[in-house]
Amino acid sequence: MKKNMGGADRIIRVILAIVFALLYFTQTVTGTLGIILLVLGAVFLATSFISFCPLYTLFGIKTCKIEPKK
Repeated sequence: MKKNMGGADRIIRVILAIVFALLYFTQTVTGTLGIILLVLGAVFLATSFISFCPLYTLFGIKTCKIEPKK
């Protein structure tokens, strides 16, 4: 897997995952929506740690810096 996520994108995903977890565990958002946000937050964390998002590949998006060719 080639990295396709930049640093800013990874930080935003981690922050969103924390916000989703806080909303769920403080019971601000409950029920099905709460569980969906919790799962989405877990996916955000996983993709930010491996710096790869499968959806970016499908849509041809790349937010990481392009490495100069030698």
